[in-house]
Amino acid sequence: MPMSETMEPKILITEAKLQARLTELANEISRDFAGKEITAVCVLKGSFIFFSDMIRKLDLPIACEFLGVSSYGNKMVSSGELKITLDMNEPLENKHVIVFEDIVDSGLTLSYIMSTLKARKPATLKSCTLLFKPDSLKVPVEVDYHGFKIGNEFVVGYGLDHAGKFRGLRHIGVIEHGH
Repeated sequence: MPMSETMEPKILITEAKLQARLTELANEISRDFAGKEITAVCVLKGSFIFFSDMIRKLDLPIACEFLGVSSYGNKMVSSGELKITLDMNEPLENKHVIVFEDIVDSGLTLSYIMSTLKARKPATLKSCTLLFKPDSLKVPVEVDYHGFKIGNEFVVGYGLDHAGKFRGLRHIGVIEHGH
């Protein structure tokens, strides 16, 4: 059944809860990387809101880079075939790199990104995801920092979309099928 255009997603994580957790995450990363400059990599498109809030909360010198990755096709389920649609301009060699991802579910995208960036010989390479679905992993992937573990819900808001909609919500919502 097609999803109704007017259907409002049910709130899963409130804006207040999101921001409180981001502050904790930023404090943890700032402690771990104290005295170092980091290169923060935003994975487009879904991570841009999470990324902008995080870099403002981090108490570190930061260089920002952007990486576009897409799986072929425009389906709700990833095809598993990935390509870089926008690459970074700066070399990562000997830099402290943190990849910011909106959601890790199959783990395929993050695994691909991490192996691609590891080949560029950074001093350290860590990952930070807002949402983590450990039960959906198809490949083993190391998630160094995560905001929230969630189940298999289809989530939107705070940068995450469904067919281009709902990115602007200030909270994380769930779209329930069958409405």
